[in-house]
Amino acid sequence: MQSLKRRTPKADPAPSRWSWRLQRLMLTPGFRFGLRVGVPFVLTLTLGTAYFANPERQQAIRDSVADTRAAIQERPEFMVTLMAIDGVDTQMSEDIRANLALDFPISSFDLDLEAMRTTITDLPPVAEAALRIRPGGVLEVDVTPRVPVAVWRNHSSLSLVDATGAHVAHIPFRVDRSDLPLIAGDGANTYISQALELLDVAAPLGDRLRGLVRMGERRWDVVLDRDQRILLPTENPVRALERVIALEGAQDVLSRDVARVDMRLGQRPTVQMNKNATTEMWRIRQIGQ
Repeated sequence: MQSLKRRTPKADPAPSRWSWRLQRLMLTPGFRFGLRVGVPFVLTLTLGTAYFANPERQQAIRDSVADTRAAIQERPEFMVTLMAIDGVDTQMSEDIRANLALDFPISSFDLDLEAMRTTITDLPPVAEAALRIRPGGVLEVDVTPRVPVAVWRNHSSLSLVDATGAHVAHIPFRVDRSDLPLIAGDGANTYISQALELLDVAAPLGDRLRGLVRMGERRWDVVLDRDQRILLPTENPVRALERVIALEGAQDVLSRDVARVDMRLGQRPTVQMNKNATTEMWRIRQIGQ
């Protein structure tokens, strides 16, 4: 009996190879993080995907989100009930309202202020516009209108233009804005700043001044009454006109029977008499002969 007990092998306390590998794996931080976080995440994602794959549940969720959003956006404090437009007359105000086409009351979340500002500034009479929503549900629109400085006559119509040459509005007749100077010709509005400077220099001519004509999109003619014209050069037209105004003040050149004062050649300005004066001069010469 004793011999049998001595021959029985003792149990090996060392773990098995797989048990040892599992224990080492459990000591790895990444594996432990995966068991603690990764497995629950994957399980939750799988269950969630299976749940939301049902089209009816998806539609129910969309409807719920839309209802919640509408409930928030349509709260009284977020509703805009009217629009106030400042800086323009009644007609322009009506044009702005027609172009925006807003149906009040409307949620402030449904208003794209930048797009609305662009719509307003695209109107010819508008230079700038600023929009904001005031407390109390008021959409405030501050408009800076274009200020016309001249009447531009082109081939087809009469237009009001501002200091930048931008179109402001059409007018049917010149007398509708007789308070503004007249410019004419193709491209005249492009050189409005130069035209205004010439008009300022020509101010001493008073009521005799009829307007400016852009010739060949290169230079200006100053048109006076009695069918008189001052032909200005392409370069330095303001200085050339100042010389003519000085001559008028010293010698009354434009008060005589002059049809054209040609300043296109700065070193050799010429004066063309009108037809009657030319005929009379030839008659006097023939008498003298």
